[in-house]
Amino acid sequence: MAITTTDHSVPHTSTVPANEGQKVELFVREHDGTSGPPANRKAVLMLHGRSVPALAGYDLQHTSYGWGKALARAGYDVFMMDLQGSGRSPRPRMEDPCNVNPSQQAAVIPPLSGPRTASYPFVLTNSQSDQDELSTVVEYICNKRNVSKVAFIGWSAAAFAMGPYAIKNPGKVESLFLLGPIFPPLGPSNPPPTLPVPGFPTHVLTRMSIEQALAMKCPNQHEPGMVDVVWSALMDNDPIGREWGKLLPSGKPAGVSRFRNFVTWGWNNTTAGQGGILGGSVPVLIVHGEHDQTANTTPPSSNPALDFHVPALYDAITGPHKLLVTVKCAGHSMPWESQHKNLHNLSKHWLKHTKVDDKTQGKFEMDENGNISPAP
Repeated sequence: MAITTTDHSVPHTSTVPANEGQKVELFVREHDGTSGPPANRKAVLMLHGRSVPALAGYDLQHTSYGWGKALARAGYDVFMMDLQGSGRSPRPRMEDPCNVNPSQQAAVIPPLSGPRTASYPFVLTNSQSDQDELSTVVEYICNKRNVSKVAFIGWSAAAFAMGPYAIKNPGKVESLFLLGPIFPPLGPSNPPPTLPVPGFPTHVLTRMSIEQALAMKCPNQHEPGMVDVVWSALMDNDPIGREWGKLLPSGKPAGVSRFRNFVTWGWNNTTAGQGGILGGSVPVLIVHGEHDQTANTTPPSSNPALDFHVPALYDAITGPHKLLVTVKCAGHSMPWESQHKNLHNLSKHWLKHTKVDDKTQGKFEMDENGNISPAP
C-alpha cells in the first residue's frame, strides 16, 4: 500500500513557563496509509516518552522497526508528535549547556566551560503544558482529517499526558494503547504551589545510556548493532546536542541527546479510576516487557512520585474494557528489540478490534512467537 508522508508544523500558543504566550510550532510527522472514502479514515496519534523523541521511537529508519509505517501499511493515518523540549519541536532554554542537569554536565564538556551558573534555573515543562500541546495536536488532526476521535498510542511517560487527557476528553479518544506506561499509584494529584519549579530544564542521554537501555536480560533480546542504529537516530534529531560532548579520537564531539526535565501530577490510582472512563468509553490496552525495570521500579522507591508499577495501572482502571499483556523476553525499549514485530501486530489488532485473544478484559502473556495466552 502506498504511504504518503507529510511533516506538519502545528501552530500552538505555548503554556510552557519558559516561553509562555509565545506562538510556536509543534512538530508532527504523518504517515497516511488510508484509502477509500474519508468516512473510513481512522487516525492514530503516537506520543513519545520522557527521553526518546517521536521519530527515534516510532519512525526508526532501520529494516522493520518503523512502528508508525507498519500501522500506516495496515491502513491507518498515523501521526507522531514531539512535545516542546523534545525532538523537532521547540526546546526553549535548552540551547545553553549551563542549563543541563548539574550531575550530567561532565557529558557536555566541551562546549561547557567557565562559570556554570544556569541561565534558567527551573524545570522546563509540566503536566498541564504537555496536555495543552496534546490537545492542540488532537484538534489539528480532527479538523484536518475530518475525524471526531483519535486512537492514542503512548510509550513510557506519554501516559502522564495521554491518560489524563483521555479522562478529561473521552469524546476525542477512540482507544488507548500504553506501552511500558509510567504510573505512580500514589503520585501527586495536584500541581506544585508555584510554577515553574526550581531546578534545571535539560537532561542528556549519552551513547552509554542507550547501551544500558538495551542491556539484554535474555538471549537475542535485540539484534546486534541496535545501539548504533538508535544512537544515530537520536543524533539526527538533535543538531545542537550532537555537537556537545568530549572529543573523540577522530576530533568529533561524542554528542549527547537532550531531553526536557518536567514535573508531573494528576496521574495516580484516584485519577486513573475517575468516572470509570478509562476502560469504559475509552478502551485501554496496557503492554509491558517482563524485564521492564523502568516502568516497574525495582527496588521500590521511597518517593511515591517516583515509584512506578504497570500492573497497578490495570488495577486502578475501574472500567471493564481493560487488558494487560506482559511480553516475554522484552524490556522497556521494546520498539528497538526483537519483539518489535509482535508489538506492531498486537497494536494493529488492537486498533481494529480493541480486543486481545478475543477478550476485552484480563491479563495475558505474549511469547517470542507472538502467541498470546492467559497469564497464570
